[in-house]
Parts: sequence; C-alpha cells; structure tokens
Amino acid sequence: MSIHVNGSAANQPQSPEDTEFDYSQRAQWLRAAVLGANDGLVSVSSLMMGVGSVKDDIKAMLLAGFAGLIAGACSMAIGEFVSVYAQRDIETAQIKREKMLSQPGNDDQEVIERSEVKLPSPGQAAIASALAFSVGGVVPLVAAAFINEHKKRLAVVVVVAGLALMVFGVVGAVLGKTPVMKSSSRVVIGGMMAIGITFGLTKLIGSDGLQI
Repeated sequence: MSIHVNGSAANQPQSPEDTEFDYSQRAQWLRAAVLGANDGLVSVSSLMMGVGSVKDDIKAMLLAGFAGLIAGACSMAIGEFVSVYAQRDIETAQIKREKMLSQPGNDDQEVIERSEVKLPSPGQAAIASALAFSVGGVVPLVAAAFINEHKKRLAVVVVVAGLALMVFGVVGAVLGKTPVMKSSSRVVIGGMMAIGITFGLTKLIGSDGLQI
C-alpha cells in the first residue's frame, strides 16, 4: 500500500515546485529591469524637478535630465556587471568546495560551467540594467520637451512620473506574483517622496542666494 502511494506521489505533476523554480530563475532579470526602470524614472525626474525649482529655462531642465540619464545608465551597467561577476565568483568557489569534498581532483572547468548555468552573463546583466534605466529616464524627458510654460512643465513631469511609477509597480508585481496594490503603492509613494524632497531642498538652497 505504501509503495503504491509513493509511486503515485512520484508521478504527480511538480507544478508548484516548477513554478517556484521558474520565478527564482528570472528573479535577477526582473530585479534588474524593474529597479533599473524605477531608478531611471525617479533619478531623472528628481534632477529635472530640482533644476526646475530654481530655473525657468527649459534647456537647463532638459540638460540636467539628459546628463542624469547618461550618468545613471552607465552607473547601473557598471554596478550590475560588478555585482553579477562577484556573485558568480562566490557561486564558483562554493561549487568548487563542494566538489572537492565529495570528489577530490575534479576539473575546474566543470565547476566554472556549472556556476555559469546558474547566473546570467555579467555583460548581459549590465546591458539590461542600462537599457531599463534609459527606458525609465526617457519618460520625463519626453514629457517635458515640448512644454514651454514653466509651471505646466513641472506639473506634467510630476503627473507623468507618478503614472509611470504606477505602471512599473504593477508590471513588477504581476511578473513577480506579488500583491499588486502593495507593490505599486510602495513604488509610487517612494518615487514621489524622492522627487518632492529633491525639489524642496533644491528650492530651499536656491532661495538662500546660491547662484546657479
């Protein structure tokens, strides 16, 4: 009787485990894409709002946003490259230790190949992060590019940033199978706080006589 139960259990579909495994496999890409897009949107929007708090010139806002876009994309790419490479080195060392204990004298090449299967390529992760950051950062730049009136331009940047943050939060929650309302709310509130703090502090410094 017990043998029959064990056999039937072994033949049962492994869908819950397989599903969990699939999500863990794409967790790094999901993290890089969602965080990159959110960072790009919040960073560029905050820079533009900060400059816009003390300067009416549209060129100053756009230049600040563009510089932030380039700098942020490069920073994300380098950071992701270093992070994935470091994680791969740790995984390689761990696998090597385990194989040395179980089967002394194993080939190092086999160890490296096993570690590379578990982790994405550092180069691919860097490119993905840079592209994700750029996608988020382009949103406020495009929104502000064709609005000449200063106050309307600021309002449009805030509204567009809030809507984009909501979209990114929902997409991240759906792909990661997490609660949509909680995830998107955290993203929107956190992003709006960053934009508001940057705007307020920059305006405060500018109002105290700092010439920009």
